[in-house]
Amino acid sequence: MIAIVDYGVGNLFSLSSSLQALGFTPEITRDPARLRAAERIILPGVGAFGDAKAKLDATGLGPVLREEREKKPLLGICLGMQLLFDKGFEYGEYAGLGFIPGEVGSLKPDLNTSTLKVPHMGWNSLHIVKDDPLFRYFRDGEYVYYVHSYYAKNCADSTLAVSDYGGVAVPGAVRRENVWGTQFHPEKSGDAGLRLLKAFCEL
Repeated sequence: MIAIVDYGVGNLFSLSSSLQALGFTPEITRDPARLRAAERIILPGVGAFGDAKAKLDATGLGPVLREEREKKPLLGICLGMQLLFDKGFEYGEYAGLGFIPGEVGSLKPDLNTSTLKVPHMGWNSLHIVKDDPLFRYFRDGEYVYYVHSYYAKNCADSTLAVSDYGGVAVPGAVRRENVWGTQFHPEKSGDAGLRLLKAFCEL
């Protein structure tokens, strides 16, 4: 069973449908017992960092995720990936889960050009900088789908793959121990994204 954490942030249906299409059994839940029973955990998310962290804190699931990430693979997607870091600076400063060293800052001031729009929205090629089982079925340079205005910074040791946007090497995939994250949406990234999800579910 693959547990998808339900904390009131994000469209969970497309992710659940993608996992079902791959032959896995997803369960959308905020029940600590179900998270503990799961073989894998996925933390999705869309929206603002501070609001999402507040909603996650309200569920009381933070300590459960901290405990379970020692025992099984955990994947954060988009804002869910950003919450894995130490802190985020979206409309203020907020503490993250602290599973991966680094912080989340605004993309716009770091761009080398004013012609590109923020949010970074659409398809971009993903370049692998560190080999990992997550890329078992994924080829270097394949295109994935992004929607974000903030990005992970100061996390080179954990960065697995990057996408260039306006001269910024945006960490597209990260890992520390049993915790993985993708800034892009694998469930919206066509066949390449599905292959990456499949690899995660087989870890």
